[in-house]
Amino acid sequence: MISSRSDRRRVAGTIVVLMLVISVFVVKLVDIQVVRAEALTADSVGNRSVDQTVYGTRGGIVTEGGVVLADSVMRYDITVSPRNVATFTRAIAESDKRAEVTVAQAAAELGAITGQTGDAIQLIIAEALAANPNSDFAYITKQVDVDALRAINELDIPWLYPRTHPSREYPNGAVAGNLIGFVSGEGKAQAGLELGQDACLASRDGTETYQKGADGVRIPGSSVTTAQAVDGGDVVLSIDSDLQFFVQQTLAARAQETGAAWGTVVVQDAKTGKLLAVADYPSVDPNNVGGTANPEDRGSRAFTDSFEPGSTFKALTAASVLDAGVADLNTEVLAPYRYLPENGANINDSHQHPDQNMTLSDVLIDSSNTGMSKFGEMLTNEQRFDYMTKFGVGTATDAGFPREDSGILHPWKDWDAQTQYATMFGQGLTTTALQVASMYQTIANDGVHMPVQLVEGCRHEDGTVTNQPDSTGSRVLSEKAANDTSDVLEMVYSDSWVHSMWNIPGYRVAAKTGTAQMPNGQGGYSKGYLVSVSGFAPADDPQYVVSVSLADPVKLNTSAAPAPIFQEVMSQVLKKYRAVPSGDPAPVLPTSR
Repeated sequence: MISSRSDRRRVAGTIVVLMLVISVFVVKLVDIQVVRAEALTADSVGNRSVDQTVYGTRGGIVTEGGVVLADSVMRYDITVSPRNVATFTRAIAESDKRAEVTVAQAAAELGAITGQTGDAIQLIIAEALAANPNSDFAYITKQVDVDALRAINELDIPWLYPRTHPSREYPNGAVAGNLIGFVSGEGKAQAGLELGQDACLASRDGTETYQKGADGVRIPGSSVTTAQAVDGGDVVLSIDSDLQFFVQQTLAARAQETGAAWGTVVVQDAKTGKLLAVADYPSVDPNNVGGTANPEDRGSRAFTDSFEPGSTFKALTAASVLDAGVADLNTEVLAPYRYLPENGANINDSHQHPDQNMTLSDVLIDSSNTGMSKFGEMLTNEQRFDYMTKFGVGTATDAGFPREDSGILHPWKDWDAQTQYATMFGQGLTTTALQVASMYQTIANDGVHMPVQLVEGCRHEDGTVTNQPDSTGSRVLSEKAANDTSDVLEMVYSDSWVHSMWNIPGYRVAAKTGTAQMPNGQGGYSKGYLVSVSGFAPADDPQYVVSVSLADPVKLNTSAAPAPIFQEVMSQVLKKYRAVPSGDPAPVLPTSR
């Protein structure tokens, strides 16, 4: 009986203890599964969940003809999980056996592909672990190409993890490099169209989440896209890549031959204002920006550097006088070697000569400063200023190139006595190479100025094109004034002392040379000159404008330096686009010769 009661008490005690234990577990279970379920789940997922950037693709820079000048390519960063680095086994080819691979062996094999030593790779791992014994991430190398990635994957090293890394590639090297610009190693736009058109080109990165196991390896099928990546658009250029290459080569050869510090060539469609080529010397290869040592040589001086244009500007003054009706092709002025106007200015020609009766044709053929001054003073300063602004002097072009220089044109009320006359023949103001080409485009296009176009627009993935430029022209000159000016420039081309250097058989050409002093950076002039040629052809139906500038060609500091470039480039342009040869001969205008 006593034993029975004792047994019952033990059973009851055991049951109580069990109930207490169960109660503790129940409470704990409720706490885990109900009270703290959300927090614990998030913490658990966080321990094995990994966010990874999904890169959008930066848009390309392409020509209207589809040639790719800048493109995005995928490169790969090779990363390692230092805490998981250990000896592993690898399948033996054509065998069911496996071989042991030590860390040192794996590092040496990897280094043979990446260009590193095995010791250097092991040092990366050791340093990561020294900083954090549980380190799960370190870079072995960055931006290897797909061939290297394949070779690395074939090593089958379990603690290596490739990561995508978008990179920029310029398939045509230095062709249009000064226009295209470049990006940094991190993919940030730095210069040129890469910078100026970044709003079109830039992509938007997305994110992807995946789960990893205890060994750090991604769990198959666990990837979830949490934010979609968006690719950038393509910038479409009016540039002709083949012509651009030819022009760059021609400019570089002549610049080196004459010892020029730098040079530019602009080729423009006279009817549309589209730029077909814009070459700079020296040039830059965006694949190797550091190969161009001087930072000033990495941009496009055709857009960003202004200079006194010199005598090529006389065509603008002549056109203004003709359009205003204050003179015609028969009008003569008496041009001395030195002219001292009543306002106190002092103007002289480049060489001594007696007083001469000169028509506009004479003035431009001889490039007489005094003769042009006599014609220019037929207009008021305000009238001349208005014509210059209509031609685009003092205002950046519509091309939208970053850091484009607007040139310098002071308000006419601020002109001193010398500037009043100097602005008639290309001094006392500055222009860019693009502005000079645009002046000649206006004359060639029957007096209608067309916006300078470099970018055709931003082409999106669905084929739509946005940001298309305005192609509305504005009349600057009457058709007669423009054509009369063109006829005068044909006389210059035919009778110039450099005629044999720029002669293009079969075509009528209108052109003018220029020589201008270069500033010394201290408010004065250096001993060097900027020599230039600008013109268009065929003059009987103008289609193309070519403008050439060479800065300080020390071996040939005259217009004979740029004239052969004009001849070669214009000849190539006419041939490439199959321009119809001229039929009628050039007009013979009145001269006093």
